[in-house]
Amino acid sequence: MPVYVYTARTRTGEKAEGQVEAPDRRSALVQIERLGHVPVTVSDRISIAASEKNTRRPWITWKSRKERMGMRNMLLFTTELSDLLASGMKLGHALNSLANRQTGKAGDAIIADLRDQILRGANLSDALIRHPKTFPSLYVSMIQAGEASGSLGEVLERLVRHYERAHETREKIVMALIYPIIVLFFGFGTLVFAMVYVLPKFEEVFAQMEGALPLSTRMLIGLSGWMLRYGLFIVAAIVIGAVLTSRAFKTPAGRLWRDGAMLKLPLVRGVIASGVLSNFAHTLETLMTNGVRVVQALGIVEHVVGNAVVAREINRARERVADGTTISAPLAASKVFPAILTDMLAVGEQTGDMCSALRHIARRYDNELDRNLKIFITAIEPILIVGVAVVVGFIAVAILMAVFTLSSGLGA
Repeated sequence: MPVYVYTARTRTGEKAEGQVEAPDRRSALVQIERLGHVPVTVSDRISIAASEKNTRRPWITWKSRKERMGMRNMLLFTTELSDLLASGMKLGHALNSLANRQTGKAGDAIIADLRDQILRGANLSDALIRHPKTFPSLYVSMIQAGEASGSLGEVLERLVRHYERAHETREKIVMALIYPIIVLFFGFGTLVFAMVYVLPKFEEVFAQMEGALPLSTRMLIGLSGWMLRYGLFIVAAIVIGAVLTSRAFKTPAGRLWRDGAMLKLPLVRGVIASGVLSNFAHTLETLMTNGVRVVQALGIVEHVVGNAVVAREINRARERVADGTTISAPLAASKVFPAILTDMLAVGEQTGDMCSALRHIARRYDNELDRNLKIFITAIEPILIVGVAVVVGFIAVAILMAVFTLSSGLGA
């Protein structure tokens, strides 16, 4: 009996590896799911040996690690493949047509590999698993469901809509943050320029005039001198602090703290929460519409929802659902999900139309995301302008007060 080697995620989100004996790949997937894991990659030993044989030279191995499609290229590939299948072209011919374009990008090698795997008789989902950095578990699971139901073309269209929506949401958030980042950058640059270059010039003039300076001016001069003496140490401390903070946020505890704080910060929490809940509803609805089982769908949503606190509660709900309970009950008990969301989920469970309920939830939080983004932009602009004006104004007033004080002393 063939032996299948797998990598998977446990209920706590940790990586698990092992092997199972099964007559075919689908049976191996069932065995892995019975262990309580969410499969990520499943390959038989023969395929692994062939793959290792084909990538024996170091430069080929290094190159294959660099092969990865970005979000835009993956979305473009999915759109074009969906269009070709909708026109009546067979899957192998469609992939061959896309592979022959030779755009010069990393995606060329990935599409060529997908074509070769299909021509050898593999399923598209098995071929996609070979490229986990490009095609996430959500993508692969939906393709598997589409192959099982014979509706691969429809699934690709739904994937296009899903990733277009996700990309649009991401762009909205990025565009909302561009203005605050620019204002902060130039405000900080102005402050550093004034403290490092402008104030030392005035300090020389004030020293020659030999007069008593106001407290605010003395504070600025002292801060300027401190920055000049310890500027390199300050920069080094900022860089080291940023690196250590980044590493801390990559740990499970760090991610939980950061994502929990983001859900509590004024102005930001509305944008973050509505984006996460919209992503949760859209992804779960997409998976369930395509026939993915609830437990497996929740396991996928847990890893793509984008917030560690929400993902933890989804994981706990998934364990309860595996024991036979509803989805809405454990989510309501978590106190992380709003009551309106869990109430709408409960109605969907009672009527047997979960997909419709999730669509309504997704639409609601899409609208909330737009509204919260407008509130964020409207509020942050005057806050930043006033903050920069206060800092620059304080520096200007401190210098002018010193000039007026020394001028008065000379006149007397």
